[in-house]
Amino acid sequence: MADITHARVLRIAAPIVLSNATVPILGAVDTGVVGQLGLAAPIGAVGMGAIILASVYWIFGFLRMGTSGLAAQAQGAGDRAESGAVLLRGLGIGVAAGLLLIALQVPLVWAAFRLAPASAEVEGLARQYLAIRIWGAPATIALYAVTGWLIALERTRGVLVLQLWMNGLNIALDLWFVLGLGWGVPGVAMATLIAEYSGLALGLWLCRGAFASRAWADRARLLAVAPLRRMLAVNTDIMIRSVLLQGSFTTFLFLGAGFGDVTLAANQILLQFLEITAYALDGFAIAAETLVGQAVGARRARDVRRAAIVTSQWAVLGSLVLGAFFGLAGPAIIDVMSTAPEVRVEARAFLPWLIIAPTVAVASYMYDGIFIGATLTREMRNTMIVSVAVYAVAVVVAVPTLGNHGLWGALMLLNAIRGVTMATRYPRAEGAAA
Repeated sequence: MADITHARVLRIAAPIVLSNATVPILGAVDTGVVGQLGLAAPIGAVGMGAIILASVYWIFGFLRMGTSGLAAQAQGAGDRAESGAVLLRGLGIGVAAGLLLIALQVPLVWAAFRLAPASAEVEGLARQYLAIRIWGAPATIALYAVTGWLIALERTRGVLVLQLWMNGLNIALDLWFVLGLGWGVPGVAMATLIAEYSGLALGLWLCRGAFASRAWADRARLLAVAPLRRMLAVNTDIMIRSVLLQGSFTTFLFLGAGFGDVTLAANQILLQFLEITAYALDGFAIAAETLVGQAVGARRARDVRRAAIVTSQWAVLGSLVLGAFFGLAGPAIIDVMSTAPEVRVEARAFLPWLIIAPTVAVASYMYDGIFIGATLTREMRNTMIVSVAVYAVAVVVAVPTLGNHGLWGALMLLNAIRGVTMATRYPRAEGAAA
């Protein structure tokens, strides 16, 4: 392995941060383009359809993390054939999962609108949107494997290029199909569908090094029981962990809604601060995934520690900068995001929680990256179970007496406990490289 330096960490992390920054732009353009139609229903339909698919696809996010950890370890061990096999297995899982979603689209869409009913007009347009977008499921889920593989090989510039290409093409086709050809909501869906498959094609080209040798295509290697069982275990653990985490945030939103429309709106604005935190710190967590995974594959415990320390130093610095930024610019950001005086006042009252949030959460982000690289996914799952249990108790105890402050405090506690519990299991990461 090459030396683990600060420059190397930044080369991995910076493109991920930039890539993440492009994600909200596409949603804003989709909304803005259909907004030019002068009707409310198309905006609601595109938003609802996108949320439904994002929620379904989110379940398969484990494929990105699982592929990253396993491929990084194969890379560190110098086993290029296994690295390519990991990618191919991930692509197979992605395509199979996408085809399954296509086959189950009718009950999935029915269930979605049972959970989140809308007006007849919005639901009708959203169904048109989903009927087109669902055909992109194999490409979208397979791209998780592509992204994970590129990250494992430190090719995060490729991830940035991929994101820029897909978003840029999507935006251009949005403008052409909706404003030029007048296709309306189906035009937005078709633009995304084309961008998804073009992104998969570009992603496979960026991963062409995995297919340079025919060793990856050896059927005995691809279907070997031990690697398949390991991939299944890793991905299952990550999925359980992610479902628990998402469930906690969903509970937060539902409980916040019980405090009234003003508090709900304020919480929604402040959650954007958490999203910014996640986007910013994600780059350093991914750098930890890559470098720890390679060190484990190379059986170099010393490099596991070095990778954990160097990436975490940058993450802690980033968390302090974010906290200071939120403290200084937070009120102005709140004013930009809402013109309602009562919402502004309410959001300011809870802004201190967001000022400390990056520092409180940084350990949990970084240990996630370290554990994914070391494929300590069972430990990730178990510590999440403990953390969610503590969060549930905190919600029951604090919310009735402290209201929304108790809710935010419980959320901070969730991330703090995640960091503490994973820290107690960190020695296993170095042990994995022994």
